Amino acid sequence: MRVKNLTHAKGGSYFKDLVYGANDGIVTAFAVVAGVAGASLSPATIIILGAANLLADGFSMAISSYLASESSRDLFSRERLVEALEAARRPASEKKEIRAILKKKGYQGNDLEKMAELIAKNKDFLIDFMMTEELGLWSAQDSRPFREAAATFLAFVVAGSLPIIPYLLIASDPNVFFWSALSAAGALFAVGALRTIFTSKKWFWSGGEMFLIGGAAAFIAYGIGYLVKTILA
Repeated sequence: MRVKNLTHAKGGSYFKDLVYGANDGIVTAFAVVAGVAGASLSPATIIILGAANLLADGFSMAISSYLASESSRDLFSRERLVEALEAARRPASEKKEIRAILKKKGYQGNDLEKMAELIAKNKDFLIDFMMTEELGLWSAQDSRPFREAAATFLAFVVAGSLPIIPYLLIASDPNVFFWSALSAAGALFAVGALRTIFTSKKWFWSGGEMFLIGGAAAFIAYGIGYLVKTILA
């Protein structure tokens, strides 16, 4: 991992949603294009099916993102309330659990006892400590479900439209599928490479990884379309 001049990434709060949405949008749209092209159907069919899938799947992903964020927040709130009740009703038991956690982290003797006492004194910190260390839950209160869903939808639709655009502009070109594939490949590689803004991976590895995953999905879709055409012919 490169650590020279490494700083905290800024603007990454919706990065997961953007990458997830863009990648899925490209793969979904081009899988439809490849499947229909493999079946040798008309460009109009590709446009209709591609656009319909793009909007429907984008909306579905956005709703799923929203519900997942809302569910995470509700779960965290419920578990925090349970932990607060346990801390109030069973302070000795909670302190014993604190010691056990600290011991696993390497604290011993006086240091362990002092740390346990300090954590137990601050009730809010105690609850947060037990939420993360005992239950493995992190606060989702800072999440923005609607904005995250909107970011997913926009990234999905904008990036996913790229493989369809050639069929809108040059549908009569006999090489239109090639241009669609090139658009999808370039978009997949670009989205993958852009991940390096917030990660320590090399841009060509990151871009190549996403390109290969998306290419595999398109290859499968094209093969299925061609197989169906062969069977029905």
